[in-house]
Amino acid sequence: MSLFESELVAKIDGNTLRGTYRRRRVGQATQTLPFEAQYGQTYRFREGEQAVSTNVTGKWATDFGSKTGKVDTVNAVGVFDQKGSHLTGTFLTPTGDYRYLEGNVVGDSLFLSCFDGSHVYLFKAKHDATTKTLTGGLWAGISGYEPWVARFDPKAELPDPAKLTYLKSGAKTLSFSFPETNGNKVSLTDPRFKNKVTIVQIMGSWCPNCMDETNFLSPWYKKNKQRGVEIVGLSFERSPDMAVSGPKIERMKQRFQLDYPVVLAGTNDKVQASKALPELNAVVAFPTTIFLDKKGQVRYIHTGFSGPGTGKYYDQYVEEFNRLMDKLLAE
Repeated sequence: MSLFESELVAKIDGNTLRGTYRRRRVGQATQTLPFEAQYGQTYRFREGEQAVSTNVTGKWATDFGSKTGKVDTVNAVGVFDQKGSHLTGTFLTPTGDYRYLEGNVVGDSLFLSCFDGSHVYLFKAKHDATTKTLTGGLWAGISGYEPWVARFDPKAELPDPAKLTYLKSGAKTLSFSFPETNGNKVSLTDPRFKNKVTIVQIMGSWCPNCMDETNFLSPWYKKNKQRGVEIVGLSFERSPDMAVSGPKIERMKQRFQLDYPVVLAGTNDKVQASKALPELNAVVAFPTTIFLDKKGQVRYIHTGFSGPGTGKYYDQYVEEFNRLMDKLLAE
């Protein structure tokens, strides 16, 4: 899985695969995790329909990192759909979502997991029906662990994504000049952006949430570019070296058939990324989407992205995106 600098290496033994998941990181040794897979196994945690004593369908105000057992601060919203013992859902956060999670409810506990090439997640939690709370843990990657608690709350909401990233006082636009993989510098003062509504996509080839957004933007741009709109991707990679990061950007462009330019803007360290765009208060999340009007002025900044794994929240984002673009294009 070259986009994520990861791979599965396994030996076939009848209906079993046994091997290793390897993930490379810049400046670090290769991380490895053993794995085993069974051919034809269609269930995630428990085979067949299981007797369950609880139902966790709905919205949950969630606090990752909580060790108190109380939801003192909400930094995520869990959305779950349970049918019998089968469970699907995800967690929305201010910087993106955990994408497609699937698993089972067994007795009074839930089990959810996903593997997308870059991330390996396992969620476990026990449901207390009396207090309507979930208490459990998140295991991530090679060695990551974080406790979490959640409270059933149909009205749970995240902070406004339009208020997390903003222009500093006095700033009206962005000023940058970054190279494409062929060395050509791209700036918002280039003729291709003149008198056009422009979307600046802060992204990275290593970022699954960014890929979800790119998978939406690429066909949208093909369909709408004749209306007078442009997109430019600012890719913040693990290495600032074009020889290292350039091929990754090209693989991403080919994967999603991008017709708009993508430049190497720097490294994915958020402090360094913030320095690359000094007009912003900070780069809070990958992705972040910045909308400029035909005069080149920033009109809206959306932090994070609720991808298709979030269901209706993704549909709402698409509707809001199209309404905003229709408004800017009509001006």
